[in-house]
Amino acid sequence: MREFLDDAHQHREDGYGRVQAREKRQLPKRFYKAAAVRPMDGGFAVVLDGKVPKTPGLKAVVVLTEALAAAMAAEWAAQGEFVDPETMPLTRIVNSAVEAGEATIPALREEIVKFAGNDLLLYRVDGPAALVRRHEEIWDAVLIKLARHFGVAFQPTIGIVHQPQPAATLVRLAKALEDEGLFVLNALNVVTSITGSGLLAIALRAGLIDAEGVWVAAHVDEDHNVSLWGEIEEITTRRAKRRTEFDAAVRLLSLLDA
Repeated sequence: MREFLDDAHQHREDGYGRVQAREKRQLPKRFYKAAAVRPMDGGFAVVLDGKVPKTPGLKAVVVLTEALAAAMAAEWAAQGEFVDPETMPLTRIVNSAVEAGEATIPALREEIVKFAGNDLLLYRVDGPAALVRRHEEIWDAVLIKLARHFGVAFQPTIGIVHQPQPAATLVRLAKALEDEGLFVLNALNVVTSITGSGLLAIALRAGLIDAEGVWVAAHVDEDHNVSLWGEIEEITTRRAKRRTEFDAAVRLLSLLDA
């Protein structure tokens, strides 16, 4: 059990740049017959043949809602002869959060706000005209919704030279995350790291933009290049893997609110 969770946690930290290493690694054989859900103190847990899985640090994996535990149990139940962590994105995110622990909550908030202060949506190009229009159409719409909802202001810039954002803006965005717990912040950090945008993660959580809108906004530049040069297999494959992780984080947010 611990050997598998060690693998899962390591995969979560490695990111997507090590697909070849994963392919060479022998996946562990399925070591359980049935996956179910059991009420636990403080929430619900997946049980594998009656035993609660633990993280590499020997922490029991207990989540806040029965819906989330059921979704994780479904990932365990769907495994075949071998247990493949890549097919268990919800479980990977949750295990990572449990292993890190409540002490990491301030750092998780700070990371999202740090991205927001140097955000993808705030750095623009001066050409070509078609891409400039897409930035204005999609990114400005998100910034306007955030500005109105939180009463903040942004200072977009052209180029890549750092443009500090108003301190009051960052304070208010941090306050918007003040009451969020460990699992929500981990999910939002996944969204932030995949999209390169803390602002998109905050807008998603505030209900200002839906998941598909976040995905489209995060890939404006990439989609523009595809329209010019066509798809590149390696990039398309990497994007599909990132979409799986993104969808899992979005689903986790939904299941936590269930």
